[in-house]
Amino acid sequence: MLVLSRHRDESIMIGDDVVVTIVDIRGDKVRLGIEAPQSIPVHRQEVYDAIQRENRRATQTGTGATKDVQPPKN
Repeated sequence: MLVLSRHRDESIMIGDDVVVTIVDIRGDKVRLGIEAPQSIPVHRQEVYDAIQRENRRATQTGTGATKDVQPPKN
């Protein structure tokens, strides 16, 4: 893990397209501003973990999970 020290309003670059800026520091909390292309998803770790769990659960669903689903009537 790379550990960097930054002050408020200072930034770091990740590759050529992602900029992380220290927006505010209050006590033990740091607010970050993240500029990234829309093609790069940016999530808090707990949200990312929940998405990964849900994706794993969805791929482990048996083939019978959708047998009662009826096509929409026009």
